[in-house]
Amino acid sequence: MASLRSATPKLRNYFRDNYIPQICEALLCGLLVTCPEDPLRYLEHMIIVIIQNGLENLLWDMCIDPSLKPKIRRLSETYLEQLFGLDDQLVTPELMIKACTFYTGRLVKNHFGGWREVAIPRANQEAILAEKMDRAITHDNFRCQKVFFYHWLSYVITCRERLIVSLLRLRQMFCVQRQKIILAKWKEKARHKSKTREDELILKHELQLRKWKLKSKVPEEKLLSPERSSSDTAAAAAPVEFDVSALPEQAIMQIFLYLSFRDTIMCGQVNRSWMAMTQRGFLWNAIDFSTTKNIADKCVVSTLQRWRLTVLRLNFRGCLFRTKTLKAVSHCKNLQELNVSDCQSLTDESMRHISEGCPGVLYLNLSNTTITNRTMRLLPRYFHNLQNLSLAYCRKFTDKGLQYLNLGNGCHKLIYLDLSGCTQISVQGFRNIASSCTGIMHLTINDMPTLTDNCVKVLVEKCPRISTVVFIGSPHLSDCAFKALSSCNLKKIRFEGNKRITDACFKYIDKNYPGINHIYMVDCKALTDSSLKSMSVLKQLTVLNLTNCVRISDIGLRQFLDGPASVRIRELNLTNCSLLGDASIVRLSERCPNLHYLSLRNCEHLTDLAIECISGMLSLVSVDLSGTLISNEAYCKTSLFLEHLDISYCRQLSDDIIKTVAIFCTHITSLNIAGCPKITDGGLETLSAKCHYLHILDISGCILLTDQILQDLQMGCKQLRILKMRFCRSISVSSQDVLCGPASGVQL
Repeated sequence: MASLRSATPKLRNYFRDNYIPQICEALLCGLLVTCPEDPLRYLEHMIIVIIQNGLENLLWDMCIDPSLKPKIRRLSETYLEQLFGLDDQLVTPELMIKACTFYTGRLVKNHFGGWREVAIPRANQEAILAEKMDRAITHDNFRCQKVFFYHWLSYVITCRERLIVSLLRLRQMFCVQRQKIILAKWKEKARHKSKTREDELILKHELQLRKWKLKSKVPEEKLLSPERSSSDTAAAAAPVEFDVSALPEQAIMQIFLYLSFRDTIMCGQVNRSWMAMTQRGFLWNAIDFSTTKNIADKCVVSTLQRWRLTVLRLNFRGCLFRTKTLKAVSHCKNLQELNVSDCQSLTDESMRHISEGCPGVLYLNLSNTTITNRTMRLLPRYFHNLQNLSLAYCRKFTDKGLQYLNLGNGCHKLIYLDLSGCTQISVQGFRNIASSCTGIMHLTINDMPTLTDNCVKVLVEKCPRISTVVFIGSPHLSDCAFKALSSCNLKKIRFEGNKRITDACFKYIDKNYPGINHIYMVDCKALTDSSLKSMSVLKQLTVLNLTNCVRISDIGLRQFLDGPASVRIRELNLTNCSLLGDASIVRLSERCPNLHYLSLRNCEHLTDLAIECISGMLSLVSVDLSGTLISNEAYCKTSLFLEHLDISYCRQLSDDIIKTVAIFCTHITSLNIAGCPKITDGGLETLSAKCHYLHILDISGCILLTDQILQDLQMGCKQLRILKMRFCRSISVSSQDVLCGPASGVQL
């Protein structure tokens, strides 16, 4: 059966429905490729396989061994359909002949037309060429016009831009010139007004000084002399009766809060009214025994027992009470703050009584005491809410004692920890601290030469909340410790006396410590201008102390001031940075509008130019210019709000600087002119007549001053509390005793 085209539809459907062509295809492909020795048995076996797999899963290569299957892609069509006549072909041989004839004629027509166009020349070829040439000329002319137009347009645009730039430059020059004229007139007017103001102040000062001198010329017998004590003078005056109890309670509280423990006890013995005032509970919230000497233990015990429910804060710093006296602290059930530092009588037994009776303590200072591991065991057992703990210079506990902090509820609420001077702590001890005090935010470790980078890494790994670190007297710390701290959100960092800290630790400070606001790098001599350049990008920086960083120069300071850090800087200490000159200080006066505290002590290269620029900074409150080369007229004329001024050891200064301070800085409270040998009584007389708010005065080494200044200070500076006058050989001891008598309140 060569073909089934003429077969009945029933037969053809039978072949198609029972997959006869596919079965034959698979069996034939298997025979052709495998070539079995016994074809019949092979066919029998393959038919069984086809039956088992089903006709729906039949493939053409199913009967071929997998290792012999050809690596070719199977075509979607098969010739068996045509072989059996199942393809339903519609194209007959006659139709195929017609299609081929049409296709051949179409090809001949197309190719003959193209050949004719090429082979047979046109009759009007010259006209066509002329037309093409005209078209080409027209196109070329248009292209040239377009190019010329573009050049002309660019020239017009350039001329217009130049004209605009010239007009803007002329307008800018006009504005600048007008501003110069306005500023010159304003400067002249301001200079005139300032001169007028200075003249008025000087005239007013001269009038006040005349009145002062007339007032000071009283009879000799009315002056306070060594023969006539201040108590006699007070007794001669008429007594003034006034009932303090009539004052409002808030006023009484403010008055009695200034009294010490002994003074409060003595006030309670005056009369019944005063006793009632001293029995106010708020006066006994905080009791300070450290300022009272020679107080009886019995008085301390009775006071603590009486006010046991009121006392919140106790200070026993340096007290030499008996052990039983300290045990009385356990009666204060509501105690929150306890300071027993430097109490040599404090023992572990005393701390046991205190811890059992005062479980609510938040602040505990045990520095420089003899506590041992027994006390360390008590801390986590009783002080569950402890937040501040100071163990500075307590050298009798060991690493095991620090391990006790993790017992029971532990000291997990601890925020502040001071381990200064605890040289017995090893790396294991720091591991114990890190395990028990994971919430520490403020860490102070001073005077510990054994502290290494590894100790800092151990702490930082488990205490990521640390925001303040103080490492003073730890010379073995290096840049590695500084890098380890980068995992913490540091706000304040302080290193002092370290020569291994270099510029490398500040290289990425803006990324590692973006929120840092206090940097103290005192006596770190390896730091250079590069560190200042790195710190210039710290937008939150408010306090910078680079004392004794002797390699800092004008270049580094100017780079720091050019960054955003200069805007918020509030305190800047550049003591002993002797390489600094006027250029950086002039820049400082322009870039630091919020600077309050400035120290340029011993900056020898500064001149009056830098000091004049500083004087124009109205935000300054405290200035230290000691050891510089300033002159008498270089400062203070515009610093009206200055409160603290240190110009000690400026040996070229005379009375003129004191008069300038007295006239223009009437609100000054602290003045240091030690080591200025040219200052005389005249300058201090002016100061006494004008500066009535002066609290602290240092005139040590002013060898020309005499006893007269003490009388002037006593009359004019009523609020003077501290007076330093060492090496003033022209001032007698008797005059000093009069000034610093019991009624004066002045402390030498």
